Amino acid sequence: MPPLESLVCLPVLLPLLATGVKLAIGGRLRRLQSVISLVTLAISLVVSVVLMIAADTHGPLVTELGGWPSPIGISLVADRLSTLVLVISSAVTFCVMLYSVANSYDEQEHDAPMAIFHPAFLVMVAGVADAFLSGDLFNLFVAFELLLSGSYVLLTFGGTESRIRAGATYTLMALASSMLFLIALAITYAATGTLSLAHLAERFATLPEQVKLLVELTLLLAFAIKAAIFPMSAWLPDSYPTAPAPATAVFAGLLTKVGVYAIIRLEALLFPGGPVSTLLMWLALATMLAGVLGAVAQTDMKRMLSFTLVSHIGYMVFGVALSTVAGLAGAIFYVVHHITVQTSLFLVTGMVERRTGTTSITRLGGLMKATPLIAVLFFVPAMNLSGIPPMSGFLGKLMLVQAGLAAGGPLPVTLVAAGLVTSLLTLYAVAKTWGKAFWRETRADRVGTVVESEEYTGEDPTVTTTSLPVALPVAVTALVVLALSFTVLAGPLSGLAQRAAGELMAREPYISAVLGRDR
Repeated sequence: MPPLESLVCLPVLLPLLATGVKLAIGGRLRRLQSVISLVTLAISLVVSVVLMIAADTHGPLVTELGGWPSPIGISLVADRLSTLVLVISSAVTFCVMLYSVANSYDEQEHDAPMAIFHPAFLVMVAGVADAFLSGDLFNLFVAFELLLSGSYVLLTFGGTESRIRAGATYTLMALASSMLFLIALAITYAATGTLSLAHLAERFATLPEQVKLLVELTLLLAFAIKAAIFPMSAWLPDSYPTAPAPATAVFAGLLTKVGVYAIIRLEALLFPGGPVSTLLMWLALATMLAGVLGAVAQTDMKRMLSFTLVSHIGYMVFGVALSTVAGLAGAIFYVVHHITVQTSLFLVTGMVERRTGTTSITRLGGLMKATPLIAVLFFVPAMNLSGIPPMSGFLGKLMLVQAGLAAGGPLPVTLVAAGLVTSLLTLYAVAKTWGKAFWRETRADRVGTVVESEEYTGEDPTVTTTSLPVALPVAVTALVVLALSFTVLAGPLSGLAQRAAGELMAREPYISAVLGRDR
């Protein structure tokens, strides 16, 4: 096996091996546990960068698990799309782990069963990597289940009533999605005799249109639940805000994007230009508007960000629905941008909650004076999320707007208009949050104490702030700088997104790499 191809499985195997080591160590040597996590994620990031450069230079890299060739065996495929999102997810998870170590999550209740934050986190990371690299539908299902097992532990970490309730809701939705996925797998295998993506790309061409449509709709529904596409998004704002800040951040940044990634991969490889494109456009329109209107109505920072997360999924679905290279490139660029920005915003919100004890904007105020660094760290990604030029959020939206106008037609143009309205309302929502929580004056007698506003009618009149570990803002600053670097590197990044989209639409490079060029 060529050396580069032997690296493809490492982003999946390394976190799982580290999990085994950490479980063997148990509650002892907690500092060593943190070091193992950070080193593992750092190595995974380096490997991901190497794979991205190799895939962009030489084409897709394939590893056949167990030595069984596709379509009999299961393949892991590293192409431009999978390696690009893998690099970003590796960078984000490293920063989130650094944040969690600094926030002492690994030291809280270390003698209790809940002291498995790091192993659960690494299992979830392995599931994300497996989903991105999977070249087989059944292995993709396994990756989703791996995600669920790790994410449920993270969501319910601490065992509070609200977290258990949110975890139950999240698990029920995930299980419903998994059941739909299994049904789609059964139909697909019965109709084609294979679950290899590359093999399916060839065999679907010979299937009756009704069978293809049934499979496509079932898979789309399963992935739409995971991606929180409206109207399958009601579970998200009630589930994510209850989790610890590192878990919420990685959920918001990554887990919904795994669903979006699956939709991009399958729509481009298995169902290019199918009749479902119109349905996807309507779903994108509804997701944008429903999410952003929900965000505008919120008075809690976490819930506001959860609703903006839903609304901006609509941009990515819009790019996929266009079924053009330009649309897919815009969707890929926006996925990369949104993973980083949304994660940093939730981490900053976690810093606010740790310092003040609340994320209600009716109780916060004066944080710009008390904590100027936190204020800046929230403001910059918030403006990036809103699409203020020349940040990456603006560039991603510009790519999608140009793709929509180039496609023409009433529905794409309507989606372009909806995207602009969503961007403006996002700006309003985050500006209102920043203005009330950070900018407005309070009745505090001293800097560092946050007093309730006149809107708040609760019994506790004062929220006293506490200090933060230095590494917390360092981890968030790294993510904010990474997101800003997308503006500086907009040319190479958009070029890579264009090449990834072209490779997806061509389909032949992926199929040939998996099945062999002499098939």
